Amino acid sequence: MEINNQFLDINSIKPNKYSSINNINTKDEEKLKDVCNNFEAFFMNQLLETSLRSSKMAGEGTGSEIVKGMYTDALSQKSSGSLGISEMLFQFLSEKKS
Repeated sequence: MEINNQFLDINSIKPNKYSSINNINTKDEEKLKDVCNNFEAFFMNQLLETSLRSSKMAGEGTGSEIVKGMYTDALSQKSSGSLGISEMLFQFLSEKKS
């Protein structure tokens, strides 16, 4: 099998701009962990909002939507970091390439 590479100039490929990821220090790791936890909280909030959309747990009307919103926000913030999504994301993003 012959590979046609006339459209690709190997010399024009730029080095990976993320190659310095191996030099992550503790402060950057803490920031990355916070971002990962915030993403997990956002993800959990979206799941809860979708699953509780047709629920009447807080009654009916405009006030019930506010209460449900406050409930889903509080629950997602408290549960951030406990589902394992943030840990997997953190490990993936902070993986040290050798």
